[in-house]
Amino acid sequence: MEGKTMITYNEAELRDKIHACWVGKNIGGTMGTPYEGKREMNDISGFVTDKGVILPNDDLDLQLIWLVAMEEYGPYQMNANVLGEYWLKYIPPEWNEYGVGKSNLRAGLLPPLSGEIHNSKWKTSNGAWIRSEVWACMAPGFPEIAVKYAQMDASVDHGMSEGTYAEWFTAALDSLAFRGGEIRELIEQALSFIPADSRVARSVRLVLTSFDKGVDYRKTRELLVKDSEDLGWFQAPANIGFTVLGLIYGEGDFKKSMIYAINCGDDTDCTGATVGAFLGILYGSEGVPSDWSEYIGDGIVTKAIDASCWKAPATCSELTERVMKMIPAVMKAHWIDAAISNGATDLSDEEDNKKAKHAMKELEFYKPYSYFGADVVYAQMYVSFAAKPQIKEGESLTAYITIKNRFPDPRNFYFKPILPEGFAASAYEKCIHVAHGDVTGFTDTGSAVWSVTITAGERLEPVNKVIVEITSPGKAMAAYVPIVFLG
Repeated sequence: MEGKTMITYNEAELRDKIHACWVGKNIGGTMGTPYEGKREMNDISGFVTDKGVILPNDDLDLQLIWLVAMEEYGPYQMNANVLGEYWLKYIPPEWNEYGVGKSNLRAGLLPPLSGEIHNSKWKTSNGAWIRSEVWACMAPGFPEIAVKYAQMDASVDHGMSEGTYAEWFTAALDSLAFRGGEIRELIEQALSFIPADSRVARSVRLVLTSFDKGVDYRKTRELLVKDSEDLGWFQAPANIGFTVLGLIYGEGDFKKSMIYAINCGDDTDCTGATVGAFLGILYGSEGVPSDWSEYIGDGIVTKAIDASCWKAPATCSELTERVMKMIPAVMKAHWIDAAISNGATDLSDEEDNKKAKHAMKELEFYKPYSYFGADVVYAQMYVSFAAKPQIKEGESLTAYITIKNRFPDPRNFYFKPILPEGFAASAYEKCIHVAHGDVTGFTDTGSAVWSVTITAGERLEPVNKVIVEITSPGKAMAAYVPIVFLG
């Protein structure tokens, strides 16, 4: 189109930043792992491992699998359900939130229900935000897009809680780092992507306020521990705070920032790795000390990936190249033309930035008791409940299906509940009308909500499903949407 500009990335600069991200991640993970779980101040100054040794760190493992999922399934069709299936396929460990999320997935609970149910202990934990870099690197400079995918990711095992908000924050922070700027300013911008009253935001603000008052970093660390003592250890608010502490008090110096973060203790492999990844993106390889990058090398050592998965990248260089290949596709999925070339980086196109912001609208459909139901090309379906979806024999609950029309013509949709024996469905319409959608995908689409009241029979399973068949005249495909609830 005449006069149309496009998003452009300088190839060498982009490759350098992404590679420095992964090398920085490995440096922090290896340096922090020997101190993981210690509940007191550390006093480190560098590596305690031998040269060339990279300690296995699950912070990176899931990101490699997310990359494989994006390569195989595609960014346009990606959703939390797909990520959940890849998790079940390639990640064997059952520890902590991993175990809860996988158990719920196997029982038929879709994200974010898989992260909400039976998970009060781990919803606020660290497992999600430590794996956010891949989304930032596939959406460099466009935090809205990075946060959209981060939500899909976090919801699998953290539902809609502090652990998820933490990943929104780090995904936004790392994506913004591709645009450059002052660390303090980038942190402030990233805060705008999470609820202002969240515990994660409170921890970040505590660090910023303490720094402004000239409080020593050790004292600030004590304040974070006290502020989060009701949550316990290995939880996101305090550890996000330790990470931000390293960045703010380190004042852009890689070694100083890393040492400060790890010296705070707790989940040290995570805090160190996140500091290293962010500074790698912000400053590129020049910001990563050569003696540390040469000490750690270019390899990747995994911890939680099934040995049968030969598709995971084996080096930071391979990971970088495969991520770079995904960037134009991710941008295109959001109707943004992006070119990687020898020219200058230019992310300023006003229309493309507006399109990127539309990616955040999808977050409106994610609530604690909601999930992505189906996609049949011409429409998407989301299921939601007003409260925890649990009933006893003979009791009733109401489920809601929101339909997003993805085609530019208004449509009628017909509904047919398929019930387990002894169950009943009432108070529902057989047909609803949905206004026209928008084929471009970056303005509001037509949507409507259908509801049904389900009454349980005399026998309930621990997890129950009502399948709703949804059809539209003139369309060949039918959607089969599961309404999942607990007995």
